[in-house]
Amino acid sequence: MADLLSTGVSGLLASQVGLSTVGNNISNVNTVGYSRQVTGFNARAPQFQGGYYVGQGADAVSVQRAYSQFLTQQVWSANSSQSRAAQYAGLTASVNNVVSGSTNLQTSLDSFFGAISDVANAPVDTASRQALIGQMSSLVSTFKSLSTQFQSLDAQTNQQISSAVDNINTLAKNIANLNAQIQKGYASGAEPSELLDQRDQAVSDLSKIVGVSVTQTSDHMYTVSVGNGLPLVNGTNSTKLATATNQYDSSRLEVVDTQGTVISGQLGSGSLGATFDFRTNVLDPARNQLGRSAIALTSAMNKQSAQGIDLNGDAGGNMFNIADPAVFNSTKNTGTGSVSAVVSDVSKLDSSDYILRFDGVKWSAATTAGVTVPMTGTGSATDPFVVGGMQITVAAGAAAGDSFQIQPTRNAASTISVAISDTNKIAASGPLAAGKASTNTGSGVLGGLTVTDTANPNFKTPVNIVFTSANTYSINGGPDQNYTSGDTITGNGWSLKLTGKPALNDTFTVKPAGSSSGDNGNALAMANVANVGVLDNGVTTVGKSYSQLVAQVGTAGASANTALSAQQSILDQATASQQSVAGVNLDEEAANLLKFQQAYSASAQVITTANSIFQSLLSAVQS
Repeated sequence: MADLLSTGVSGLLASQVGLSTVGNNISNVNTVGYSRQVTGFNARAPQFQGGYYVGQGADAVSVQRAYSQFLTQQVWSANSSQSRAAQYAGLTASVNNVVSGSTNLQTSLDSFFGAISDVANAPVDTASRQALIGQMSSLVSTFKSLSTQFQSLDAQTNQQISSAVDNINTLAKNIANLNAQIQKGYASGAEPSELLDQRDQAVSDLSKIVGVSVTQTSDHMYTVSVGNGLPLVNGTNSTKLATATNQYDSSRLEVVDTQGTVISGQLGSGSLGATFDFRTNVLDPARNQLGRSAIALTSAMNKQSAQGIDLNGDAGGNMFNIADPAVFNSTKNTGTGSVSAVVSDVSKLDSSDYILRFDGVKWSAATTAGVTVPMTGTGSATDPFVVGGMQITVAAGAAAGDSFQIQPTRNAASTISVAISDTNKIAASGPLAAGKASTNTGSGVLGGLTVTDTANPNFKTPVNIVFTSANTYSINGGPDQNYTSGDTITGNGWSLKLTGKPALNDTFTVKPAGSSSGDNGNALAMANVANVGVLDNGVTTVGKSYSQLVAQVGTAGASANTALSAQQSILDQATASQQSVAGVNLDEEAANLLKFQQAYSASAQVITTANSIFQSLLSAVQS
């Protein structure tokens, strides 16, 4: 009877463990990172009785996680990629919102050029001139507003980088502490399932921030590396990352290891890697492109303004002011040299940033992406280096290994300003005026007067074009020249088109325009800047350069959203596969609960039966 009783008790106790395990699974069905636990049973060693063995019951020998390291690591990898895609898409959308929001540069450009056309229609009208200055101020405000919003996004990336590094350090320390606890747990002879789940969840959280590589040692501890193999957790020890300012631009943060080495470009996937990729591949190009548009507008308008004269009779001055390219010294420089740069050829100005390096003998230039670029000149004030549409001057004192970063356009949009406030200083008139004598009897009609070279020494010399016949003319009494309707007559730095049939002695004049002139030649030319190629070797207009900015940001956003959809699908599949093994299925647990409940009841019945038989034997003996 004792054997039957102990057999029943063993089944009762084993079923009780099974019930407890199932109950724990059900209780943790909503616990993030929890792995379903399974009770393991073994039959007790049987007892030999003569020619046969009699079983002695069963024991619950283990409670272990239903777990697949392979599937879990797939989830971690998918986590990193999905988190990267989500971060990249979210940040790119914020840039899209800036360029497509209410502060639209194209609208401001259209209004500005429209105001110039209004001045061309009424060159001496004070109200039109005042409206133009107002539109200039509005355009400058738009440039500055867009630049400010981009700068805010740059500051936001700094905050996210700092927060991510703090979270990485916290999680790394947590994983190292869990390694120690897990090692102690196994030393006691059992699997510490809850601690293992907590560690896996910590690694999962870490994988969302940065790509991880995990290996398990023979003593059940994790070794965790991030990015391109940087050790982060080794047993019970963790490495602490930090942030530091960029060696050139102190306004932005980088991630450094314990030796202070910058590892920003080695962090791979995860939200932190996406933040750096966004800053390099989307935000910086957008800021540079916006600045390039501002420089192009300033250069083109100032150049054209200088071709005209204002209401005071003076040559046109600048319409806008803008800062020169920004130059940053490396914090690692040991010499005393300095570098300055100016934009010399807007048509060759691109949206790259450059690193200028000195090896002790010569200077070299490369983009921040590492592409070497050709550079002419010696770097002196009389023979500056020429690279990327800039002239770069180097002062003596640089030491071997010194370097400088040049940002030709990055912050240009934030520095643009209106250069004039006096309406009389708008150079609407061309420097020359074309006219015809009131005594003309022919049908000759003046066409457009175009200025081609204001530096011509005889540019302002008055010219009389006198027709010596219907088909010939002379300039200031010179030899006869043939004429056909529609011909272009060329003078000292100007050209003039005539149509129709002038008569004998008909006279046309070209002379300097006087003050308070009602001429609108230069205003028309300034309005036409909207249609003139300024950038990319004279191909791209100012307006088109902004359209390129909108297009490149839109393309980046569309690609980011496509990548996010793909990575979300991969993560969903990886999670489903992992949960099929480790997840709690309530239907399955309900069936197990019923199974162990019935086993428990049956074992109790065995005990009752053993007790009943024992009582019967006692009664028989006593009688």
